Amino acid sequence: MSTRRFVIALALTATVAVGLQPTTVAQPSTVTIENPWTRATAPGQAVAGGFMTVINTTGTEDRLLRASSPVAKEVQIHNTTMDEGVMRMRPMADGVAIPAGGRVEFKPRALHLMFMGLQAPIAAGATVPVTLEFERAGKVGATFRVEAFAAAPAAPAKPATGHHHH
Repeated sequence: MSTRRFVIALALTATVAVGLQPTTVAQPSTVTIENPWTRATAPGQAVAGGFMTVINTTGTEDRLLRASSPVAKEVQIHNTTMDEGVMRMRPMADGVAIPAGGRVEFKPRALHLMFMGLQAPIAAGATVPVTLEFERAGKVGATFRVEAFAAAPAAPAKPATGHHHH
């Protein structure tokens, strides 16, 4: 085989080999996180709540199994309920179902994340990185903005109803 034919054969082999390499394409998440936020904490405060809306864009139910964040030793999924006038908070050990094509709101005095064992105070205006782990969607990152403690959460604009709930 001449040198020229050898070089051409080698080039063709390399081209075919490159074409056969698997490619990794990032898949869009099947879960969307809207309006993730938490409140600023006081020095020495060991816990904080995390709030958001989780939207499942698929036709199959998913489940939020767990969450983690570098700002806390542990992040738990909690639900707060009223029981004979007493507010009770309990961990959701089995996670939270996110219905097919549905949305679940995590908000104060209801379903929420609990950042436990905070490493340092969380300052207003900062952000908190959180990794949410879903049964089907896998790990989804979210950046929670930190609101001033007395502030109400920033929410998407809604039509006025003539009255407000506090």
